Amino acid sequence: MKPAQRRASRPTEAKAFRYRRGELFCENVSVRALVEQVGTPVYVYSGSAITSHYGEFNDSLGRHPHMVCYSVKANGNLRLLRLLARQGAAFDIVSGGELYRVLEAGGRPSRVVFSGVGKTAEELDYALRSGILLFNCESESELRLLSERASRLKQNAGAALRVNPHVEARTHPHIATGLRQHKFGIEMEAAERLYCEAQNWPGLRMLGLSCHIGSQIFDLRPIEQAVRRIVALAGRLQRLGCPVQYVDAGGGLAVAYQPDDAPPSIAAYGKSLLKCVRGTDLTLLVEPGRALVADAGVLLTRVIRTKTTGRKKFVIVDAAMNDLIRPSLYGSFHEIWPALRTRRREILADIVGPICETGDFFARHRALPEVEPGELLAIFTAGAYGTVLSSNYNARPRPAEVLVQGSRWQVARRRESFRDLVRGEL
Repeated sequence: MKPAQRRASRPTEAKAFRYRRGELFCENVSVRALVEQVGTPVYVYSGSAITSHYGEFNDSLGRHPHMVCYSVKANGNLRLLRLLARQGAAFDIVSGGELYRVLEAGGRPSRVVFSGVGKTAEELDYALRSGILLFNCESESELRLLSERASRLKQNAGAALRVNPHVEARTHPHIATGLRQHKFGIEMEAAERLYCEAQNWPGLRMLGLSCHIGSQIFDLRPIEQAVRRIVALAGRLQRLGCPVQYVDAGGGLAVAYQPDDAPPSIAAYGKSLLKCVRGTDLTLLVEPGRALVADAGVLLTRVIRTKTTGRKKFVIVDAAMNDLIRPSLYGSFHEIWPALRTRRREILADIVGPICETGDFFARHRALPEVEPGELLAIFTAGAYGTVLSSNYNARPRPAEVLVQGSRWQVARRRESFRDLVRGEL
């Protein structure tokens, strides 16, 4: 994982976000003009960046049979899901609620893969009735429950085993998933026996194997190592007469949060995976989330006031950790720059929100131009794990979300009101 906080000397300009004559634009829309109509805080997403990234993933796997399954947990906004569904994307879900979102957005259930360690009987029934493609089962007890529920509903559930390949991802401990001490998956040693046995259980069609070793991975070698192990296991199972159609490589490709970050390209990622399945008849599934949407989004926030305590400077903004918790939760770095470039002197300051927690910060000891109350700041690379991790802590309504496409934009989620805060309470 990259260092949590550091000084940055210049703003990163993602494909969709550019300064024009000193003013930040998302595609062809001025973010300052947009904010005048929708207010702050607000998430702004670029539709062209999302569809471009999806196309890169799809193209990177060439003619080999494959499916690009967007990981809904990264950002489940309905307009984003609808945009991807229209591009032909498949979807990776981890809850019944995410399945509901995909179906509401027009996603095809026959292109949905259900992962996660804690699927309930109710969630399994919902997914079975919906007719999803594949359940990535993460324990023997889950596989037995799926067999039972499918039999009761007179269905044949497409099932895969999520195998823990015991490969070190070299990422933040909170987002590493591929070692024995993690809660995910079935050990390699047990998977072969279980797969062979389960193909004879009622209500099941054993179709594949899955793995995922973590997120924000800069080195492709651990991913390739894990997938090779899964492909080798698939070969052994096929020689034993067990049908294996799908190999799911998971996701995890890193994105650039800092100017000197150099993650592998999507093309290099695809090339690496294709080497693992070359010469097989296995359909390859990939589950990008962060790499599809992270740099397609910014969080816009206004400066409320500045404050100096001794030698310490604070920039207090109207967004907070309830809107974007990654810096507080992971110590994650996001570039932060004014939406209007200025030639003011550079300062070092903590950029913080109004929540009553010392942990409510976006950056500490960060270099940026001196700002005044009312100025607009952009928190970059915020399209993934932003609103999906948001909350109403301190009784704060969650922010609006906007989707930009070319010169047009639409509110993708309206700003919550105080009335929304108590909806459902008795």
